[in-house]
Amino acid sequence: MKILFVHQNMPGQYREMAQWLGAQGGHELVFLTQRKESPMIPGVKTVRYRPHHVPAQDAYGLSKVWEEATGSGFAAAMAARKLEQDQGFKPDIVLGHTGWGELLFFKQIWPDVPILGFFEYFYLVQGGPVGFDPTEELSEHTPFLLHARNAVPFANIQMVDKGVPPTHWQRDTFPASFHDKLHVCHDGIRTDRLKPNKRVKLGLGRLGRDLTRQDEIFTYIARNMEQTPGFHIFMRALPEIQKQRLNARVLILGGNEVSYGKKSGHPGGLRGEMEEEVGHLIDWDRVHFLGHVPYAKFRDVICLSKCHIYLTMPFVLSWSLLEAMSMQATIVSSDVPPVREAVTHGETGLLVDFFDHKALADQVVDVLANPGHYTHLGPAARASVVERYDFLTRCLPDHITQINALVPSDRRITL
Repeated sequence: MKILFVHQNMPGQYREMAQWLGAQGGHELVFLTQRKESPMIPGVKTVRYRPHHVPAQDAYGLSKVWEEATGSGFAAAMAARKLEQDQGFKPDIVLGHTGWGELLFFKQIWPDVPILGFFEYFYLVQGGPVGFDPTEELSEHTPFLLHARNAVPFANIQMVDKGVPPTHWQRDTFPASFHDKLHVCHDGIRTDRLKPNKRVKLGLGRLGRDLTRQDEIFTYIARNMEQTPGFHIFMRALPEIQKQRLNARVLILGGNEVSYGKKSGHPGGLRGEMEEEVGHLIDWDRVHFLGHVPYAKFRDVICLSKCHIYLTMPFVLSWSLLEAMSMQATIVSSDVPPVREAVTHGETGLLVDFFDHKALADQVVDVLANPGHYTHLGPAARASVVERYDFLTRCLPDHITQINALVPSDRRITL
């Protein structure tokens, strides 16, 4: 089969699918992306493009996202046309992310080529991260700006033959009129590669020794230290955890940029803001900010952890939660709808009110102080992820079924 992947930040949600198809052989796979330093995937040819147009910084707010989306969409379509003209490549199907407008004009290039689109998020005035914090001050224009961003998914639902959101909560952020075209299927987690490791070791330079499972380690991970993944809540809980667990060390993974929501006004970002607020209460010798780390080191960090903290406002569920569950981590997470879809309190993890940093601290302390009370959670979490989110046995067959339903029978993928 000839497949064109389209994602501005290759490989994105197609990490496992592209790797698996490339390893199978017998397929012609092309990945169209804006990413300059995209990873090499064996069996997959990478084609890069640049946006045809980027809106000015002071562009009209209600149309700025649409302007940016059409600039990316037109460039992606022209790159697709060039692929056919110069190399004779016309895909049997296009798999692509709908969020940035890259798929908007593909039917103008190939009217007869089916599109299976990834639908990640619909911007909500209520029920998402915006307005979730009752102390957040919203502009009277916020509902209009959010709804204007939805011009992109509204246009894309007309372009795709089928849409795939990864969770039911994400599907339900979209209007009911979308749902007939949407099929829920997660990207998939390689649980066969994500297992607990009791012999894990991790060197930390300033300690002069390796950390092992004998150490009392708890962990927090976010793409970046910002409010949507609850970094401020975690930092407010940290002094009490340290006060009650004198030997505990925390390993923190993530950057200091802004991926979602508003930027902190502090010159040091939200991390600097929180260090200013609670830093005098923290024993910094037992705090380790590791930044962004290679995937193998991420796995080691989770396998070391006696308690893994995953916080989020109502937003897209992170791979890192499911990966940690696959490695049998004892999870303490925020009690919000997208998390409740994956974690059952008391059975596969522990849930606390997002805003209650004292409840978070108390729960983490109890896990560290009484690990025997929680030994059932890790194995149950892994069993749940294997059953519901495993790439090879659960998600891959479902994705292939959706692909095969859109292409002629003689071009279908076989497992």
